[in-house]
Amino acid sequence: MNIRNVANLFVLLFLIWLLLTGTFELTSLLLGLVLAGALALIFGKNSSVFGKLRFTPKMLAYSLIYLFVLSWEIVKSNIDVALRVINPKLPINPGIVKIKTRLKSPMGRMILANSITLTPGTLTIDMKDDELYIHWIDVKTLDAEKASQEILGKFEKLLEVIYG
Repeated sequence: MNIRNVANLFVLLFLIWLLLTGTFELTSLLLGLVLAGALALIFGKNSSVFGKLRFTPKMLAYSLIYLFVLSWEIVKSNIDVALRVINPKLPINPGIVKIKTRLKSPMGRMILANSITLTPGTLTIDMKDDELYIHWIDVKTLDAEKASQEILGKFEKLLEVIYG
């Protein structure tokens, strides 16, 4: 049994519990602790998704920054897609681009792929090792490096600090 993975999963599940319930009542906290503990013991012992993840103050601070950046990018992308729908004269040049990520952590790559998908106008279609295939509503470049910077730029830097 990998104690670190169980502990990381327990902390993550309990934080999710707190966010979903929004209460600090004793019965709710105890139920959350029991459920998070049981699920962490069942699913965390053989999992390698966390890798060498360590909960440090720096990691937690960058995670909060990441949430704000992701939220801002989602808002901007929503406005961009809405304007394209309202004004048909705005360019739409859909296509699939292959981009490379520097992230080594499976968890970091998963969060990156999901963040791209959450941002309107982009959709992660496939991920193989360090390559992601993205459907992009307005392909601005076919150059993999430029496309990577355009799509991953803001997300990847923060995720590198958090997950390596």
